[in-house]
Amino acid sequence: MTLFVLDANVAAKWFLPAAGETLAEEAFTLLDEYAKDEVRFIVPDLFWVEFANVMWKAVRLGRCPKASAEKALAVLTQRNFPTVPSLKLLDSAFQIATAFERTVYDSLYVALAIQSNAQLITADERLANSLAGRFPVKWLGAI
Repeated sequence: MTLFVLDANVAAKWFLPAAGETLAEEAFTLLDEYAKDEVRFIVPDLFWVEFANVMWKAVRLGRCPKASAEKALAVLTQRNFPTVPSLKLLDSAFQIATAFERTVYDSLYVALAIQSNAQLITADERLANSLAGRFPVKWLGAI
């Protein structure tokens, strides 16, 4: 079974309207694999805040109704993904961020991937391109 650190931008694709949402099919393939117990997910605690913020922005921009966003939050939190406190990852994330000119936010996910011997799965192609050669980072479009 494959362990992935799940980026919030991938999980958001499961709930946002598919119209105009790139890589939605790949995200749903990953979700199907999770449902079949072929993959497992682990997340930093920042994941939950980032996911909620994506849903807030979608409501604000009229991409989805508030009730749909609230349901998405409820459904996703029921998944009970193992969650690691950011504080445990902060030193490593800061080192990655400063060495590779990435945000500490993104680097928390990378640090968790290293710590948990997993791959970070992200829809952020620029992040994947900039770090995949040195760290276990995989772009959603490559699965």
